[in-house]
Amino acid sequence: MKLDAKIPQGPLAEKWTNYRSSVPLVNPANKRNLEIIVVGTGLAGASAAATLAELGYKVKAFCFQDSPRRAHSIAAQGGINAAKNYQNDGDSTHRLFYDTIKGGDFRAREGNVYRLAEVSANIIDQCVAQGVPFAREYGGTLSNRSFGGTQVQRTFYAAGQTGQQLLLGAYSGLERQVGIGNVKMYSRHEMIELVVIDGKARGIIARDLVTGKLERHFGHAVLLCTGGYGNVFYLSTNAMGSNVTAAWKAHKKGAFFGNPCFTQIHPTCIPVSGHYQSKLTLMSESLRNDGRIWVPKKQGDNRHPNDIPEEERDYYLERRYPAFGNLVPRDIASRAAKERCDAGYGVGSSKMAVYLDFRYNMVNKYGRAEASKKGIENPSEDVLVALGREVVKEKYGNLFDMYKQITDEDPYEVPMRIYPAVHYTMGGLWVDYELQTTVPGLYALGEANFSDHGANRLGASALMQGLADGYFVIPYTIGNYLSKEIHTKAISTDHEAFVAAEKAASDRINQLMKIQGNKSVESYHRALGLIMWDKCGMARNEKGLNEAIQEIRALREDFYKNVRVPGKIEEFNPELDKAGRVADFLELGELMCLDALNRNESCGGHFREEYQTEEGEAMRDDDKYAYVAAWEFANDSWNMHKEELHFENIKVQQRSYK
Repeated sequence: MKLDAKIPQGPLAEKWTNYRSSVPLVNPANKRNLEIIVVGTGLAGASAAATLAELGYKVKAFCFQDSPRRAHSIAAQGGINAAKNYQNDGDSTHRLFYDTIKGGDFRAREGNVYRLAEVSANIIDQCVAQGVPFAREYGGTLSNRSFGGTQVQRTFYAAGQTGQQLLLGAYSGLERQVGIGNVKMYSRHEMIELVVIDGKARGIIARDLVTGKLERHFGHAVLLCTGGYGNVFYLSTNAMGSNVTAAWKAHKKGAFFGNPCFTQIHPTCIPVSGHYQSKLTLMSESLRNDGRIWVPKKQGDNRHPNDIPEEERDYYLERRYPAFGNLVPRDIASRAAKERCDAGYGVGSSKMAVYLDFRYNMVNKYGRAEASKKGIENPSEDVLVALGREVVKEKYGNLFDMYKQITDEDPYEVPMRIYPAVHYTMGGLWVDYELQTTVPGLYALGEANFSDHGANRLGASALMQGLADGYFVIPYTIGNYLSKEIHTKAISTDHEAFVAAEKAASDRINQLMKIQGNKSVESYHRALGLIMWDKCGMARNEKGLNEAIQEIRALREDFYKNVRVPGKIEEFNPELDKAGRVADFLELGELMCLDALNRNESCGGHFREEYQTEEGEAMRDDDKYAYVAAWEFANDSWNMHKEELHFENIKVQQRSYK
């Protein structure tokens, strides 16, 4: 099958404008007869459902939480990128486009990324109009801060809770449409099967998570906005319920999976504290904007961090990458932290952490600035720290409070201890320029698709992509498909395809319930996560990946012999829900390892130990691997298809932040 990305013709800066001017439209009267299913109600799903309903389509929205307000989008902390150049520091649409392509190590499409940069400014205007309380400067203008991989300040933020505030904005728009009857909301419902009729997505099978009953739902089109699959690693920064099930069921019905091995490791997470820990907590990357990362220069130095003098501290990111310093992209910062810890310079009881220190900036940046404003001459260091603390608290206070609650250490007084952890997935369902998968009528938005971030996502770009897809892309692109569906009447859910899909879903559930082994679902998830982290995590190699594939297959075989799912089917049964999700992770994990094994290069978050420079940097192979790996599931195995990447507007070169 030849993959057609459907990138419009013409100059890069005019592609999206020309597309919008020529794409077929659906008139308002016909929109009222077209039904759209939206699965997932985070930023991408809520914005898409609200916007499509506003346009007049009939929308059904499904979320497995009790409310869209609990979507994992609320966990995003640091900010959202937009090329508005408020700081007048040289930013532009093209610079945001270039930073994103470079940050993704030249493994993303030019057309999609430029469109993302182009519509970014509109997102800010939309959210301000909704009342999102972005931080502002004293004069009232919106404030910006820096993020990794850039040399400009383009990140808009709301303290350390940007995702929550943006989601509340999208949620308010969604609930308005629910209230006036344009959106029918199904909370506590999980999609567990895709219905395909005559080669087109025509609905879903959903499970009511309260009663356990299966339901059939028709739609002229289906939008998957279900987030990423980072929880395949068990320990991650994702909410514990985050899963791959909806996307995986679509994959097994014909939707290709793009670049599954491209997973992102976030450099600023609170380190693992114990074997039975089930969740990791993120400290926003925005902290690297004002904090400094370091380790002791002496191996095994056990002194209290405040007792280690300045000259005995190794600010290793500033030393290795002077042009960007602490603001290098996430993949580089994560590998650098791992290298220092592996070399014996780690801190804390586990020695698997580095310091993120704010005291320097509280004293030398904010403290002196505040002292000057207040007219204090020759202030002591204690006064400077106190003055600086107030500014830091205003910008990052909730993050500092969260850190103290978890670690019982005050980050105003001692440096934070951080270590990399699984965070985001750049891979996802393959989509074209219109966000349509290889199954006609099935779309994937936000983190559920692979399209915009290449091999590494820059910080503050996840919120940008989710809202761009929902507010400004899908309302146009879905018209190209639905304009040809206006004569299609609603298909009865008694259709044989619905019956077969429900039976397949029911059979899987019954299979899990009948095993009645002696091992918990959680134990299998933890075992899978350990395999994935050790052999397909921050670093991979051929030997480890081959071992991981065999170990995952053996674990999956044992799962279907010995897992125990308590309770009953037709009742509230979170263990049964979890079992289905872990079963999907056990298949996805194998595909991720196959993809990583196939890509004999290092790029972004995919770091093969065999392919690195003498300085330990990623070594790409553009001649052989400048493509998207799109995996097709057929006959119980996977076939890889290639979408070649072509760079006509930027020069592909070895990535450098020095």
